Amino acid sequence: MTSHTRPPRLRPVLTALALTLTLAAATGCGTEVASDAEAARSASAAPAPDRAELEARARAVQTVAEHVWVTEAPGYTLARQSVGVVGDDGFGSVYTTSEGGQIQLRVERLPHADADCTDGPAAGSAQDPVVTCERDGEQWYRATESGHAYAQEQGDLVVTVSGAREEVDRAALRAAARAAHRADDHELDQVLPPADEASGRQPVERGDLPPVGDGAPNNDVGASG
Repeated sequence: MTSHTRPPRLRPVLTALALTLTLAAATGCGTEVASDAEAARSASAAPAPDRAELEARARAVQTVAEHVWVTEAPGYTLARQSVGVVGDDGFGSVYTTSEGGQIQLRVERLPHADADCTDGPAAGSAQDPVVTCERDGEQWYRATESGHAYAQEQGDLVVTVSGAREEVDRAALRAAARAAHRADDHELDQVLPPADEASGRQPVERGDLPPVGDGAPNNDVGASG
């Protein structure tokens, strides 16, 4: 495992203030949180809807069923209000704890360099530079002082699991990254909004977390698009 001190192709992980503001958006009043027990009971109680219905529900949130991924981590549950499209047809969601911790899952069409932070020189942020950039098993791990992320490539997709370092430690983030997988039909039924609620839904954007391990949302178009 080789560590690099140079910044990879990441947008900067921003401040704790952005974390506080977006935390309220994802977990505040009115957010629907799916408990693990509830999901398990629902999945086992009835067959999943017809595949055509699931694909229509995915299209209603401007993505495709094959791009919907899920994960699991002890103490974290999916905030269904966070589910939505990322980019043209990607997928994003946020998993939360009762204490306000968050893990963000993103699936996007991105080039190899946006997953492999060790692959060649890249621009970084002077305010929050990358302090760790290394291969960890089948994924890449990168971190700044405030945030960190795991990224993996799946064909032309990059799947990233990220969080604030003060909220989720590396072991928990690694476990969530390794547990991430493409949703089966039962999981699609649990994750995707009902067709009459899905139109125009957008995912919660975090200003402090590195989507695709690639820094915080930045309106300037950079290497990751």
